[in-house]
Amino acid sequence: MDCRVCKLFLMLIASLVFTSCGNSGNKDSKSVNNRQGSGPGRGGMRAASAEAYIISPEVLRTSLQIAGTLLPMEVTEIHPEVSGKVTMLSVQEGTFVRRGTLLARLFDGDLRARLEKLHVQLQVAEKTEQRQNDLLKIGGISQQDYDLSVLNVNSLRADIAVLETEIEKTYIRAPFDGRLGFKNISIGSYVTPQTVVTTIRQVDRLKLEFSVPEKYTTEVKVGNKVSFSTETTRGEQQATIMSYESGIAEDTRTLAVHAVVNNADNRLKPGGFAYVDFKLGEVDRAILVPSQCVIPGARDKQVILYKGGKANFVVVETGVRSSDKIEVTKGLSIGDTILTTGLLSIKPGSQVTISSFQKEEES
Repeated sequence: MDCRVCKLFLMLIASLVFTSCGNSGNKDSKSVNNRQGSGPGRGGMRAASAEAYIISPEVLRTSLQIAGTLLPMEVTEIHPEVSGKVTMLSVQEGTFVRRGTLLARLFDGDLRARLEKLHVQLQVAEKTEQRQNDLLKIGGISQQDYDLSVLNVNSLRADIAVLETEIEKTYIRAPFDGRLGFKNISIGSYVTPQTVVTTIRQVDRLKLEFSVPEKYTTEVKVGNKVSFSTETTRGEQQATIMSYESGIAEDTRTLAVHAVVNNADNRLKPGGFAYVDFKLGEVDRAILVPSQCVIPGARDKQVILYKGGKANFVVVETGVRSSDKIEVTKGLSIGDTILTTGLLSIKPGSQVTISSFQKEEES
């Protein structure tokens, strides 16, 4: 009996000890959990780290890269004015000729025969007019008879002038100073006004033709200089704007511009491609930011402005773009600090710490 009581007493003591140990373990676990929950990892947000850019004023020189074409200042096909057989041809392909140089002649034998006949008739008519003038002074003939003789003289002179003009049309001359192209006829050919004898181009002065987008048409002024380069020449060439179209093309929304190029040394060939550098002006205190700072959106563009240790998203308007920077025309001021890294992970109003600053020196 006593042994049973002793066993029950021992079991009761063991049970009490086990329960006490379990409660102690739970308390320690809760204490640890409470200490962990009170840390910054659960109750607060850790500040993001990013690099920043301090805006300083810069000199912005803007220009447009435009495709252009070199054209001869003057170019035309040379046609005969009348039909006839070619009796003389002096077209040397590729040579430079002066205005009025005789290039070809057409047969004019019949015209010259008629001209000679008119000259003889004029001599007779002038002698007749002189005799009748003497008779008129002494009253030998009437004034009407004398007027008819004068009319005949003037009529013959007019016929001679017309015939001389027709003969001149058989001479084919260079209309201006220029370089000849290929000849398309030979001596003995029968030509008409539709026949192309050759072409001539004025190459000592060229036209540079290019088109400026509608946005920049206010920068086009007669007398302004433009730079250009070609595949065949080294370095930049200069041209002077001489004219522009009276209106903007509706299909392309561009303004056609012509600039004159001095080509006295014949270094440039008409028809060549040109890379035009059209200067748009200079801004002394421009705001330029790295391209990666601008966040494009569906309706606007934004940058992250660092202010008071927080990230502030501001809407900006941009201008011209260079290889690595974008002009900001509205939304930022000189001296502002904007973030350049971590743009996708930073949320509006979040805490930010700056790891490093980048600042451009004022030009």
